[in-house]
Amino acid sequence: MDFLFKRGKARHFILIFFDILCFAMLNAAYFVSTMVFANTPGYPSDLYLYNSIILFVCIFVSRFAFRVYANVWRYTSTRAYFNLVLADMCGGVVAVIVSRAAFMYFGVWHFITVASLVALLTLMSRLTYRLIYKRRNVVDAEDGPSIKVAIVGAGQLGVLLASDITNNRRSIYTPAFFIDKDKTKVGSRVYGLPVYFENTSVLEQIKREGISEIFIALGNIDSEEATRLYDFYSLTGCKIKIYDTPVRDADKNGVKPTIREFQIEDLLFREPVNVADKAGLEYYNGKTILVTGGGESIGSELCRQIARCSPKKLIIFDIYENNAYDIQQELIRAYGEKLNLAVEIGSVRDRERLECIFSNYRPEIVFHAAAHKHVPLMEQSGAEAVKNNVFGTANTADMAEKYSAERFILISTDKAVNPTNIMGASKRLCEMVVQCRTNSKTSFAAVRFGNVLGSNGSVIPLFKRQIAMGGPVTITDKRIIRYFMTIPEASQLVMQAGAMAKKGELFVLDMGKPVRIYDLAKNMIKLSGFEPDIDIKIEEIGLRPGEKLYEELLIQTETLDKTDNNMIFIERDTPLSRAEVDEKLKLLSEAVAISNRELGSARIKAAIKSVVPTFREPNEINRKADTAKEMQEVQS
Repeated sequence: MDFLFKRGKARHFILIFFDILCFAMLNAAYFVSTMVFANTPGYPSDLYLYNSIILFVCIFVSRFAFRVYANVWRYTSTRAYFNLVLADMCGGVVAVIVSRAAFMYFGVWHFITVASLVALLTLMSRLTYRLIYKRRNVVDAEDGPSIKVAIVGAGQLGVLLASDITNNRRSIYTPAFFIDKDKTKVGSRVYGLPVYFENTSVLEQIKREGISEIFIALGNIDSEEATRLYDFYSLTGCKIKIYDTPVRDADKNGVKPTIREFQIEDLLFREPVNVADKAGLEYYNGKTILVTGGGESIGSELCRQIARCSPKKLIIFDIYENNAYDIQQELIRAYGEKLNLAVEIGSVRDRERLECIFSNYRPEIVFHAAAHKHVPLMEQSGAEAVKNNVFGTANTADMAEKYSAERFILISTDKAVNPTNIMGASKRLCEMVVQCRTNSKTSFAAVRFGNVLGSNGSVIPLFKRQIAMGGPVTITDKRIIRYFMTIPEASQLVMQAGAMAKKGELFVLDMGKPVRIYDLAKNMIKLSGFEPDIDIKIEEIGLRPGEKLYEELLIQTETLDKTDNNMIFIERDTPLSRAEVDEKLKLLSEAVAISNRELGSARIKAAIKSVVPTFREPNEINRKADTAKEMQEVQS
């Protein structure tokens, strides 16, 4: 039996030999029955033999034509069984036609009866084969550990999951039953398993049957429903997992669903959007592309997305060699020599180094992701934020113009909207630098989005470290809210905007509802298997310098124009002239020159207030928090 299951080619030959033997036995049995039991004279033996040969050839040729013997029957689908029956029917019909044409026809019953019996016996043998294989797997599984699981969702995805873990000999799981809200399925059996209704009584059923893990197999559920399911089934004390395509791979065709842990992206209170557009991404095919800050979170994801577009050359430019090395090695492993990749170390503050990069590589497209982004640190070291963010952007934009780049795309942030800190104000100035270049041969654009899940310096890695250390998880204020998006979403938006860019546009993304950071902390603690405020404490530590309780809505329809992508909008913002921007940069340069000899950021902050008219003190924004529509949206 092991030989039958393990030897692929031998298994096919054994099945063919078995089918031939069945055909011969059934054909002989039919001939004998006609001789013994028929009231009319039977076939002449030689004519019967000729017709049997014709029927045999036609059936087996038809089976090979329908690729019946290409199936691995222990894993096959209903379609394979249908193809087998269809093949035998076609073989029988062809046999009748050939017999008539050869003037050997002696009635249709021989062909119908033998073909039908052969098809029936073949089907029974394949089903028996599958049952033996499944039983063999069950016996093997009993020798090792087995974890009883309940599957939420008795639909197609749930059945696929049950089939996967049942037919996989190495699976440690045993499905016990389905749970579903569809009353037409409740009380019946699906894939041989009972279906129970999703209500509070099913929680007791889970405990009674000794279920250890619960798999959510519903597919395309939004974050609100995912949160409800996670909270509901967490009451059982079981591990909760999900069977689908991970968020990060949601845009990849052909990625098979897998059993995975819940991710914080699943509980974000909005469904992650996929803004990728094939036609837009084709713009990058065959282009030389430079990514500054290419080793950072957004920059490295941009490099991954660009690599998929088959660029002529990809240049990663970063000051931090460790990050640059990591993405370099990842891309080499993924693409090898198929990707023309260069990695250069340097700072955007160094015009001479940028001149060298641009003059040698002549990039056609520049993604400018290099920046200081940490709000509290930049409050203390404001001059560094201005030098790196503002003048670094100006340096890179100047080189893009000088060496005739087609496009320049700046990565900006929602903190540039009515900024209350030096980092946000510096990014607003970066936008001004880009927007004023409307008369340039290079097409400039800026892209604004909110916080990025898992990026360096974001709250997610901080919470993970704090949870791993046993807490407490620290938040600045229980009321604070932020807009979130995934790294792939952010990078796709940037690339779409880059393909659309013409003259100084400021692109923004519809990011859905904001998220309360307190809720985010609670969910992360739950995902780690702990109870918030019981196992892991959540502590408020007060707002940090320059921090506000909420970021203003990026999407305000009265100030936006639509694009072809319904998730991307263009801010109607009248750009300053180059002369006006140059004057602002001159004032900042003077402040930086003096601040280089001072600690703190008082002088820089005063200069920024004078050149960014939308700058506000945090208290000015926070006083209005209770009545702000952004805060009310979270409460609704």
